[in-house]
Amino acid sequence: MSDRGLQDLVLRALADAPFRASREWQDQALADPGRLERFARFLARHYYYERIVHFFKYSGALAPVTGRRPEAVLRSASFDALLATAVLGSRETARAVASVVVRDVQAATPSQPIPYLSDLLSYERAMMIAEAGPRVWRETAVLPRLLEPWTEVPQAPSRPVKLLVARSPHGRVTVARADAAVASVVELADGRKTLADLARQAGLRAADLEAALAGLADLGAVRFTTGS
Repeated sequence: MSDRGLQDLVLRALADAPFRASREWQDQALADPGRLERFARFLARHYYYERIVHFFKYSGALAPVTGRRPEAVLRSASFDALLATAVLGSRETARAVASVVVRDVQAATPSQPIPYLSDLLSYERAMMIAEAGPRVWRETAVLPRLLEPWTEVPQAPSRPVKLLVARSPHGRVTVARADAAVASVVELADGRKTLADLARQAGLRAADLEAALAGLADLGAVRFTTGS
């Protein structure tokens, strides 16, 4: 086995608890099991500390009222129980960790009423889960190929792409790939055309145009004004 292969194997063992428990890893006898497990748990706590602080920052800001800091679950028996099956960065482990955080904070007795606390925790949990897991690349994507062994610079197929970059009134910046219909609506919407004009010139049905405009308005790509 090459040095790179050995390094990858050890890193996988540190990040993947089921792999550490597998015969495939144990037969390698590459590290002291006790020391490896302690270091793996140290890494897991450090990794999920950063994730919890980031994704649960809003409920963390309410700690003076709830008496619960989200990251405190890292010292709980519930979190310890997860470590036996944890795979760092996986969506399944993110879901389990986020659920532990939500249960812990929801069990608090706030010193003041927080009517939206459950909704806030649901939102933070969803964001942590959504951002977890491997990125799924198209077969033609060049980025993952750059990390694989290569002798010639990997090439990417050239094709025209239109990107829509928009800033909503609330300050949210969104970048999305625009299809021909969306691109034409943005180009045609000059503030003077009626919805019927836009639908006719963009070749869209009125219902489809209204749906597209609603999405574009939410992104901040178009806005509506009330005429005098």
